[in-house]
Amino acid sequence: MSVTRTRPNVPGGLAGFLWLLVVLVPVYYVVVTSLRSQEGFFSANPLVPPADPTLDAYRLVLANDFGRYLLNSVVVTLGAVVITVGVSLLAAYFVVRSDTRLGRLTYRAFLLGLAIPLQAVIIPVYFLITRMHLYDTLLAIVLPSAAFAIPLTVVILANFLRDVPKELFESMRVDGAGHWRTVFSLVLPLVRPAVITVAVYDGLQVWNGFLFPLILTQSPEQRVLPLALWSFQGQFTVNVPAVLAAVVLSTLPVLALYVLGRRYLVSGLTAGFGR
Repeated sequence: MSVTRTRPNVPGGLAGFLWLLVVLVPVYYVVVTSLRSQEGFFSANPLVPPADPTLDAYRLVLANDFGRYLLNSVVVTLGAVVITVGVSLLAAYFVVRSDTRLGRLTYRAFLLGLAIPLQAVIIPVYFLITRMHLYDTLLAIVLPSAAFAIPLTVVILANFLRDVPKELFESMRVDGAGHWRTVFSLVLPLVRPAVITVAVYDGLQVWNGFLFPLILTQSPEQRVLPLALWSFQGQFTVNVPAVLAAVVLSTLPVLALYVLGRRYLVSGLTAGFGR
């Protein structure tokens, strides 16, 4: 019995290693620089770890209302994600379970929503927010962010729901379950990987969103982290370690969110698209 030996893919391995360096070196630079003093940043090699690391940059950032900006971002992200996932799950259930023309038109409308760029409608959104007297509030960021996240979320959940056997829905109907009970007792447990996936994805989009906070808010009390990092860049013009310390602190919640939901990401994003 002959054993087939495969040659190692040396070019592929080298390319993967180079790409790993491209990704890790900037992250390493940000973390290492945030641990330097302001004087050490200008006098030391930027890629060599500091001989005397300090947390002064982090203390400076935390003393400049970073906690308020972090709380605002958490509130905006949680609010937008809850609205997006709740509305999208119900819409996806209607699209999949409805055999009517309205259901097909609804799904096409969500597909059309994927083609509308955010920048093209920012003026109408600003007009609506001001007419609703929501300007310069966190709700002014939550509602548009959720609205623009719903189309893609519906598409993902609908494709996932199409893989659920129809017999399960029929058995729930025979048992006398209504639509609400079917959604919470059958649909939600079965599509949990997809729900977590879209929640993580939508959360990242809202967390990193810059245009809505920039246009729809103006007071420092309503500032979220992307705007805060922008203001820190102007406030700490020559204090690069402080700016990068703010960057590190702003990425920690996102990193924790990814760690908690990483095992669902691949299965949730690929489910249903093999049809």
